[in-house]
Amino acid sequence: MALPTPGRFVHSAITSRPPFTWPGGARLAVYVAVNCEHFAYDDGSTGLGYTPGMDQPDTYNWGWREYGNRVGGFRVAETLERVGIRPTLLVNTEVYDHAPDLIAAFRALDADVVAHGRTNSVQPNQLDPEDERRAIDEVYRAIERHEGSAPRGWMSPGANPSRVTEDLLAERGFSYTLDWPIDDQPVWLTTDGGPLLSVPYPHEVNDLPVFVHHHGTATEFEAMIVDSFDELKENSQQQPVVLAISVHTFLTGQPYRLRRFRAALEHMTANADGVWFTTAGDIAEHYRGLFPA
Repeated sequence: MALPTPGRFVHSAITSRPPFTWPGGARLAVYVAVNCEHFAYDDGSTGLGYTPGMDQPDTYNWGWREYGNRVGGFRVAETLERVGIRPTLLVNTEVYDHAPDLIAAFRALDADVVAHGRTNSVQPNQLDPEDERRAIDEVYRAIERHEGSAPRGWMSPGANPSRVTEDLLAERGFSYTLDWPIDDQPVWLTTDGGPLLSVPYPHEVNDLPVFVHHHGTATEFEAMIVDSFDELKENSQQQPVVLAISVHTFLTGQPYRLRRFRAALEHMTANADGVWFTTAGDIAEHYRGLFPA
């Protein structure tokens, strides 16, 4: 008997797919995802702890997160503006009320806003399907209200979708998700609400696992970005690919990490031949135009 699978996509080797190019004849698409998150205070739901096991209220851990909304996020925005990379902004909609100036800073950079749930204190797997449907709708409407246009993409809080998240996203009108880090090219997913595109999102070139899970250094994260860029740029001569880089305002926004992050971005922009610096939403739109479901 075959082992269980999600049942939303079929296996496909990257070496056997149709050729294509990104806009301008580029072979490598690069986007930087910035996570802007807000957590409830004094309820034990602040996610990964800087000091695991502390009693509530865990002000130290909550404050670690809050630094990103007050300082780190603005520094990340300044860095992306300095190097000329348009951000893909993953937004907990609670941030609109809690730290509106932070969203405004990224809006000024024409950020491509991706729905990231209401708060990372609540994940889809904690909800029944009807509650999740309502939550997705509330997030969709909040972004539409604040940004003047509906979000195209979704990233689950905690990168932890439920068994029905993709069905509900397609039903609500989302066109892509970042929840499936399975490939270096977009992948069509099957859902009860119609096809939904999976856009590459990084497990590894992601500051949260690097710094929190693996206790990596800022210099190691810089090297990961540079090496991934150089290697994928070489790979892209065989197949067009995507490099996604994920940062969190409270992690990469720390001064000593920011300097090394900026150095990695400057390496990429100094070697931009054949590279499309873009956003997750524009990757999805271009791919859909080439390979409609």
